Amino acid sequence: MPYEVQGVVSRAKGEPVSLEPVTVPDPGPGEAVVSVKACGVCHTDLHYREGGINDEFPFLLGHEAAGFVEAVGEGVTDLEPGDYVILNWRAVCGTCRACRRGRPWYCFSTFNAAQPMTLADGTALSPALGVGAFLEKTLVHSGQCTKVDPAAEPAVAGLLGCGVMAGLGAALNTGAVSRGDSVAVIGCGGVGDAAIAGANLADAKTIVAVDTDDRKLAWAKDFGATHTLNSKGLSEDQVVEAIREFTDSFGADVVIDAVGRPETWRQAFYGRDLAGTVVLVGVPTPDMRLDLPLIDFFSRGGSLKSSWYGDCLPSRDFPMLIDLYLQGRLPLDKFVTERIALDGVEQAFGRMHAGDVLRSVVTW
Repeated sequence: MPYEVQGVVSRAKGEPVSLEPVTVPDPGPGEAVVSVKACGVCHTDLHYREGGINDEFPFLLGHEAAGFVEAVGEGVTDLEPGDYVILNWRAVCGTCRACRRGRPWYCFSTFNAAQPMTLADGTALSPALGVGAFLEKTLVHSGQCTKVDPAAEPAVAGLLGCGVMAGLGAALNTGAVSRGDSVAVIGCGGVGDAAIAGANLADAKTIVAVDTDDRKLAWAKDFGATHTLNSKGLSEDQVVEAIREFTDSFGADVVIDAVGRPETWRQAFYGRDLAGTVVLVGVPTPDMRLDLPLIDFFSRGGSLKSSWYGDCLPSRDFPMLIDLYLQGRLPLDKFVTERIALDGVEQAFGRMHAGDVLRSVVTW
């Protein structure tokens, strides 16, 4: 029997979100209904509301979620009601060329639920990142459910569903930060601080945090930054020079751009050591362009990488990171700035845009 719940809906570009009745169908083949216990307010949800992803309104927002499996559909054998799960938007197919080559974190054909969730009048909703979790129960593909240790509370665990995983993975997976490395992270919001936490977990020797907000730099130190740089008013060359000063004049082994603008990417490019690695995890807009001398690409060597979802494999990474959190080695709880009710999402967008929070988390 379908579930009738309240969900956070974005009906039109730039308009405030609304709390509306949503019909969640019983799970079909390969699907699961999950009782959501917590869901983080991610910048990607705001991108959806602003039309920055696509124009397939109305959207059902929310995707950084954890909860318990309520019901499963036909053919689902690896989940059962009561399982504690983190939702993900990379339910790998196992058959595309990336999966066949042993690189499932690049899967080109990830699964989502086949059935739509709908408004009261039958209008199909577009779930954010194929999840849609700002509601008490949601319908997803069973592959979007990753079982983890239930000792981790949902408000903390759910953050691995997107932003925190993106930052951790940018350092650990894409950047392959290792013991003794020097790392610089440009942009110290939730994703950037997660990258700092990842570099700290990997035992990097030097971690330079760069931002224009002293509040964010203070947060960065809490996650393991050894040096901070307020770049407000500094030229690109001055930022690069400061990164070099913090890294024995050479530049960092890995520089992670968690902002995604041409000027921050250039800072990352020139702020790395020779043969160093640049990781772009901040999301640029389609109109942004780069203009650099081609000889600089050739003469500096190294790697220029983009990190998609932290190049994570949820079935591998989520349980491992939750275990590290429970061991006290990964401070995931520090990302939770506040817990809010479902009707507080629009106000949380404002606080996020102002830089007042790392994560607001809706809890039930």
